[in-house]
Amino acid sequence: MERAIRLSPRDPNLGIWCQTIGWVHLLQSRTEEAIIWFEKGRNAAPTHPNLHAQLASAYALNGETERAVAELAEARRLSADDRFSSLARLKALGYFGVPKIRTLYEATYFTGLRLAGMPEE
Repeated sequence: MERAIRLSPRDPNLGIWCQTIGWVHLLQSRTEEAIIWFEKGRNAAPTHPNLHAQLASAYALNGETERAVAELAEARRLSADDRFSSLARLKALGYFGVPKIRTLYEATYFTGLRLAGMPEE
């Protein structure tokens, strides 16, 4: 992905590529690196609600609560559905991998969203 970004820095998929790299860092609990990549992704695709939610989670895990709350609010505003209204709704609408990977999501992404203020139900 990083090579693709270097070779095509203005590609329309740049936000998604950065998002993918950010996911890898977040799921491995490398929060600061995840923030860097999610911010790059958000800057490349500012209307993509998932990037705002992922950044909210990473900010919250990093102790940056104000920023996390603001990003979660933006994810909710940009979302065409109510997927960011609760963790139950988000989990119902998304696929978060096989059990081993889903455990990583629970330990990082979902925990961060809780810290950012997303309710369970």
